[in-house]
Amino acid sequence: MKPIVLLLPLLVPGLGLAEEWTRFRGPNGSGIASGPAFPSRFSRQQNMLWRAAARPGKSSPVLTEKHVFLTGFAENKLFTQCFDRTTGRLVWEAAEERPRDEPGNALNHPAAITPVTDGENVYVFFKDYGLLSYGPAGQLRWKTPLGPFANSMGLGASPILSGDTVIVVADQLEGSFIAAFDTRNGETRWRTNREEGESWATPVLYQPSDGPARILTTGRSLFGVHSAADGKRLGGMDGISPATVASPVVDGDVLYQFGYGDDSAPPFSTRLEKLDKDGDGRLSAAEFGNDAFLRSIARYGGDRDGFVTAGEWDERRKTVLGHNGVTAVGLEGAEPRARWKLKKSVTGVIPSPLLYDGILYIVRNGGILMSIDAAEGKIRKEARVEGALGGFSASPVAAAGHILLVSEDGHAAVVKAGAEWESIAVNDLDEAVFATPALSDGKIFLRTSEALYCFGAR
Repeated sequence: MKPIVLLLPLLVPGLGLAEEWTRFRGPNGSGIASGPAFPSRFSRQQNMLWRAAARPGKSSPVLTEKHVFLTGFAENKLFTQCFDRTTGRLVWEAAEERPRDEPGNALNHPAAITPVTDGENVYVFFKDYGLLSYGPAGQLRWKTPLGPFANSMGLGASPILSGDTVIVVADQLEGSFIAAFDTRNGETRWRTNREEGESWATPVLYQPSDGPARILTTGRSLFGVHSAADGKRLGGMDGISPATVASPVVDGDVLYQFGYGDDSAPPFSTRLEKLDKDGDGRLSAAEFGNDAFLRSIARYGGDRDGFVTAGEWDERRKTVLGHNGVTAVGLEGAEPRARWKLKKSVTGVIPSPLLYDGILYIVRNGGILMSIDAAEGKIRKEARVEGALGGFSASPVAAAGHILLVSEDGHAAVVKAGAEWESIAVNDLDEAVFATPALSDGKIFLRTSEALYCFGAR
């Protein structure tokens, strides 16, 4: 059956053509698809339309009318792959040599950042290279090397499109910026320095009733508003969570941000007691090994001599102290303001929140799903999704009243949406999953550690 193109309107009127699932988490990062429901039960034996081997990677699939795009990494090459949306056939793949290997968190990956497409061309960003664009037949249109970057966990924000520009946010320990690149040739349209420290959230677009289109960002304790036309910072506020891995969602004139702080960060003496083998009161690279937090202090903190001291530890510790939980930011008026804050003690949460029919959903490691009244910021239900109790990297997505949650160990739970949500089914994919699924036309496009799948009713 020929796939149907669902034209989902942007949540940002006037910013261009309506889009489908063309970027990370679909229409303006909402995670919501219109159209028919996807199947509640699916596996390699049930409701699988096709399976295609894919290069290793953690980026999420994005869709056009005919194609599915992914990125991958193998043999020290950065791959972009294009699959036929109807059959799963590999249409083309292109590769670029990786020029460097930037340090990062073990959960990060050279091909973890999700591409974006304008429906014909694809734009890919690799933290170890920069920005590239390929045409519909796989021809290289242009490439714009960027970096290296100073992010202890590795960059994670995905590019988005705004009009005829590709927007990239690179929040780092030093040298943070937001920039727009021309979709035709990759040339820099504008670039604005940012005060934010390292963060990993993908931005969203916003069209106020009384002004130009804007780009909304969440970074180290700061909410930022930039002009989509020239990148000028138009405003913002502080007081949001310092660690922003999850990307925000926007509905009307309210943005919802979820992140965490670390009010209980231990004193340096606890690290010394465990790691200081030579007893000199400081930590060397040989002693702290692959600890990303300590490694970033040694590289970017203090005198940058490769050692971590108590003073350098305390200075970096200040950057992770702050609000732990959810913040609702009102966008109307001259300056944004917090409508409500929900304090919730969590750490290390990667999935972005889902706002669906007035309820905000957040999934945490252990399969804990929390529903929050979006108007008041009150928790309505918090419970484990039985059968999907592992870690979670993929963000929740939804269509036709059902929510899809996929754990890192490959358990895909389907939940009936609502303040008092109910579990419908849990499917075992028997493969690891770190990428957020894409939804369209009642189908699930899902990337595992081994392959790209399309599930749907036959």
